[in-house]
Amino acid sequence: MKKAIIGKKVGMTQIFDEAGKIVPVTVIEAGPCVVVRKKTAEKEGYDSVQLGFEDQIGRKLNKPERGHFDKAGVAYKKYLKEFRLEGSESMNVGDEIRADVFSEGDKVDVTGISKGKGYAGVIKRHGAHRTPTSHGGGPVHRHAGSMGSGTDPSRIFPGKIGAGHMGAARVTVQNLDIVKVDAELNMLVIRGAVPGPKGSVVCVKNTSKTAPEKKSAAAVAINPQKASGRNPQKASAGR
Repeated sequence: MKKAIIGKKVGMTQIFDEAGKIVPVTVIEAGPCVVVRKKTAEKEGYDSVQLGFEDQIGRKLNKPERGHFDKAGVAYKKYLKEFRLEGSESMNVGDEIRADVFSEGDKVDVTGISKGKGYAGVIKRHGAHRTPTSHGGGPVHRHAGSMGSGTDPSRIFPGKIGAGHMGAARVTVQNLDIVKVDAELNMLVIRGAVPGPKGSVVCVKNTSKTAPEKKSAAAVAINPQKASGRNPQKASAGR
């Protein structure tokens, strides 16, 4: 990846574009992030940098964690994340990455932990259907129902939908575009919604999607009958 940063979701709002249309956006406090560790292909087998985000007081870190930051000579950080960035070999420990690493119009992928919904049934969690509510359905209208045949295979196949913990999972929303960048406020304004509640930590990186090449317009047929798409046998075609 070319660019990446760690941030915190502030919330959603809406802005107006040049045409006066409302654009729903998510505001993210992106960085500043500090390079805490640098990995090289000669030593670790690949090039990457470890970024730290949000200052942390020392008493909330254990001794190995404090030693990790003391060795790098940087302030204690609450969150650490490793990125394989292009050009990371030119970066050094202590370098700072700010929101202005991105620019307006960039396409990004945002990764975060989705909102937890607790223990949910099969209808809410997977969109399953209810059982009929008449003719003696009994108190099982929202139950999972049959799980499969009994004698053969005498087991439930992996991946069968069922009740369980919903949400609180790692989710990535791809191909969002950046509407505004404010380097002074360390702010990224991204079109659309990103996973997680307000105050949750997210990772923003350039998108892995590739824009499809626009094909040239098809040549216009010279024959007017073909260009119009009408049936030449109809009387109305000559009007």
